[in-house]
Amino acid sequence: MTKKILPIFIIALIIIGGGAFYGGIKYAAKKNSGRQMQKFQPLGAGGGLKNNKPGGVGKGDLSTGEIIAKDDKSITIKLGDSGSKIIFYSNSTKIEKTIAGTATDLKIGKTIMTNGKANTDGSVTAQSIQMRPEISKEPIK
Repeated sequence: MTKKILPIFIIALIIIGGGAFYGGIKYAAKKNSGRQMQKFQPLGAGGGLKNNKPGGVGKGDLSTGEIIAKDDKSITIKLGDSGSKIIFYSNSTKIEKTIAGTATDLKIGKTIMTNGKANTDGSVTAQSIQMRPEISKEPIK
C-alpha cells in the first residue's frame, strides 16, 4: 500500500510546488511592475527620475532640452512637455561635452542637460551643463 501512495504523493508535491512557484512569480511581477518601469524610464526631455520618483527631469535638479535662447548669464531650454525653463550659469558652472566645454559652446538649437538648484521663480541655477549628442529626428528604417 505504501508503494502505491509514494508516487502519487511525489507527483502531488511537484504539482503543488510548481503552482506555488508560478503564483509567487505572478504576485511579485504584479507588485513590482510600477517600480521597475520607473527605474527604466528614459531620461529624455521632460522625463526621468528625481530621488527615484518620476517627474524629476525638468522640475528642478535635472533639466534636459533644446536651447532656444541665450545670453551671457543664462540660457532658456525647451522641455519635452512643450514648456521651457531658464537656466542661469556662471564662470564656476561646469560645461561638459566629450571634452571640457565653455559658455561659447552653448548655442541655440543644441540639446543639453543641466544639474543645479531650483530657484523660487521656477528657474534653475546650474552647477553643471552637459552637451548632449544630436538625436536624429528621421525615422529608423
